[in-house]
Amino acid sequence: MMKKMDQINVIPFIDIMLVLLAIVLTTATFIVEGRLQIRLPTAASQGAPESIEPREIAIDADGQLYFQSLPLGVGAPGLRALAPQLAELEPRTPIVLRVDAATRFAAFIAVVDQLKARGLERLSIVTRRP
Repeated sequence: MMKKMDQINVIPFIDIMLVLLAIVLTTATFIVEGRLQIRLPTAASQGAPESIEPREIAIDADGQLYFQSLPLGVGAPGLRALAPQLAELEPRTPIVLRVDAATRFAAFIAVVDQLKARGLERLSIVTRRP
């Protein structure tokens, strides 16, 4: 025999509404930042913004390290071969890092440590959508 329900349980509804409110508030802050009305000042001499070509570092599933698609080696030898490549770069150089999902996390951390040691902090990590 089923028990007759005289009341509606609104607690799950309130939970859903709070989650939706948090999502709306979070996305609203990103939308507002992109639409700021700013009048830029004028200048007699205007330099073109520097465009520095991004450099790509990749690590495959076997731990092989690549710099600009050139293989450098696996593990410590690869990191040693990467060091002179990074030494030639300016600190403002953008770095694109592609790491295979099966790569050991330690290899990723070793590359990031080398980047930070050289002052290269403009790092983008490439991922794919699910």
